[in-house]
Formats: sequence, C-alpha cells, structure tokens
Amino acid sequence: MGARPGLAGLVIDLGPLREGRGFRIVFAVRLISLFGGGFRLVALPLQVYAMTGSSVLVASVTVVNGLASFGGTLVGGVLADRLDRRRLVVVSLAVETLVVALFAVNTYLPGGPELGVVYVCATVNGVIGTMGLIAQQTLVPALVAPGRLAAAGALLALTAQLGAVTAPALGGALVSLGGVGAGYLVTCGITAAATAAAWFVPPVATDPGAGPASAPRALAEGLAFVARHPVVRPLLLLGFVQVLFTMPAVLIPEFTDRVLQADAAVAGLLYTAPAAGALLASLASGWTGRVRRGGAVVPAAVALGGICTAAAGLGRAAALALAALALLGCCQAVEEILRYALIQSHTPDALRGRVTSAWLAQATVGGSLGATLMGALAAALGTAAALVAAGTAGALAAAAVALTAPGLRRAGEAAPGLPATDPDC
Repeated sequence: MGARPGLAGLVIDLGPLREGRGFRIVFAVRLISLFGGGFRLVALPLQVYAMTGSSVLVASVTVVNGLASFGGTLVGGVLADRLDRRRLVVVSLAVETLVVALFAVNTYLPGGPELGVVYVCATVNGVIGTMGLIAQQTLVPALVAPGRLAAAGALLALTAQLGAVTAPALGGALVSLGGVGAGYLVTCGITAAATAAAWFVPPVATDPGAGPASAPRALAEGLAFVARHPVVRPLLLLGFVQVLFTMPAVLIPEFTDRVLQADAAVAGLLYTAPAAGALLASLASGWTGRVRRGGAVVPAAVALGGICTAAAGLGRAAALALAALALLGCCQAVEEILRYALIQSHTPDALRGRVTSAWLAQATVGGSLGATLMGALAAALGTAAALVAAGTAGALAAAAVALTAPGLRRAGEAAPGLPATDPDC
C-alpha cells in the first residue's frame, strides 16, 4: 500500500488540464493541429512523387518547407512579442486552413495538379505554421498556475509524441483509401476545427515592454538576452548538443542493413523506438514537477542520451539497439520537459516569443547539421563507429556545458515575480 503514492507520483500530471480552461483549449488546438500536420506530412511528398517520379523533387519541396519554417521562427518570435498571441494563433491557423484548401483544389484541377502551386503552398505553410507554433508555446505560461510549467511542458510534449507516432500512419492509411486529395480535405477540416477552438482561448494580457521599433533590432535584443543569461544560454546550448550528436535517424537504414543485417521491419522498429521511449517518459513525467533543480537534470539527461546513442552503436543485436534508442527517447523527453519549464520561467514575457524562436531555430539548424555530421562520420568511420563517436562527443559536450554554467546547475523554475535576468537565478 505504501508504494502506491510513489507510483501515482510518476504518472503524468494532468493538473494544468483540470485547473485551466485556457490551457485545455490550447492543448486541444495543439493536438488537433499536430494531427493535421502529420496528415499533410504524408500527403505532400506522396503527391510530389506521384507527379514527378523524382525523389530529388520530393527532397526539394521538403527543403523549401524547412527553409520557410526557419524564416517563420525569425518573424514569429518578433510578432509574438508585439501582437496579441491569442489572435496570432487564430490567424495562423486560419491561413493554414486556406493553404491546405488550396492544396486540395490544386489536386483536383482538371489538367492535374501544378507543381508550382505545391511549392508556393509549402512555403506559406512553413512560415505560417511555425509562427503559430511559437504563439501557442508563448501563451502557455499565462494560462497555467505558478510551478506548473513542467507539467504543462510534459503535456505539450505528449501532444507532439502522439502526433508523431500516430498521425503519419493514419495519414498514410487515409491517402491509401481515398487518395491525396482526401488527405488534404481531411487535413483542411482538422485545421478548421483547430481554428474554431482557438477562438475560445481566453484573452491573455501580454507585456510588450519597451523594445526597439525595428524588427531586426528586436530580434537582436532577443539574441542578446539569450547570449548573456546564465540559465537560458546553456539550456539552448544543450538543446544544440542534443540535436547535433544524438539524432541517429539518418543512419538507421545503413545500420540496419550492414551492422544488424536485418530487414525493413527492424528498421521501422528502430525509427519508432525513440518516439515510443519519449511517449513512455512523458506518461511517467509526474516527478518532473517536483524537481527543485531542474537545471542540473537537463545536462545529465542530454549526457545520458549521448551514452545511449553510443550504446546503440556498440551492440550487434537488434534488441540492444532498440532498447538503447528507446532509452534515448526517454532522455530526450525529460530534458525537453524541464528545458521548456526553465526557459519559460526565466524569460520575461516581453521576450518570450523571440527566445522561443531562438529555441526552434537552434533545433532546426542543429538537426540539419547533425544529419550532415552523422553522414560524414559514417562515411569516415563506419555506421556503428559513427554512433559511438557522436554519442560520446554529445555526452562530453553536455558535461562541459554543465561544468561551465554554475547558474544552470542551481536553477529551478523561477518563482513568480523573480526577475528573469537575475544572474543568480
């Protein structure tokens, strides 16, 4: 009987959903829109390949969307600090709905879909979607009680993981049954539903501060805050370390074939393992809300993720690789939950949009560089050795960040009213 409270304390904390109507709506909007995005993620490349038969053109559309998303992080952060964030969420979702509707109309053109329209829609969707995501994330601190940011971060992470695990599979089934056009039409309906739900988010008072008038100066102000803050700076560095050294997805096909000598079914399991581990960690994240010094846990989680990446490369059995990658996903979820809580609580409201955009930008750039690094290491050392080298480097880099950032090691969620720029936080 005595063990039950401890076990109950591991279960994801649903308090923010029970206590705040505004957060419930944002949670629902995010979950709905992530499913819509997952459906679109499947339909778009399938359509381009069906139109052209070229994987190069499929990749080019993906690159265009990625570059547009990066641009959206720069613009979206500034706008989220200047405009009504609730309204920005509604407008971004409404524009996304129109873009997906245009995807569908283009699909059903009598002469067949136009590739140029696909590129334009992918560009607009990348910019607008990222702007809306930033606005959603920066709304949350005003909608949850003090001390609930870690719990809110866990719930937001859960939506992303549910979307990543289930939406592509459902989207693929939908396209298989009804074609690409049906995929776009359902996505349009889903995004419209998210737009309607966003209307009911209660008004949130924001602090626009007295920042510079020009967008470039406003962006520079946000970057300067990140560069000098003793908690936010190392947290973003750790995020960069994670995506640079502990994202082995690009090596899974070769690793499965040459090291494990297994088939595509095993490769699919390897791709799924980190997401499954992250989902499990989120469901068992109740303890994160009680961590007093989350700043010490984040680098430990990133370092352990590096060790798991190296362990995946050391094994020659699929079971070991699966276990290592699942544990890697657990580590990534834990650090994401605590990093979100720490960044949001140590950032002034007037800068939250720009700091969030810096977070998303470093993840985008780091992910691209990480894929390139993994590929180069595999070419030079072999796939298994590349995983070992990258994972080891990631663990050492995380330790170095922790050792050189005493402010981070002491950091917990900032108390209400604590100056977010306090160097001793």
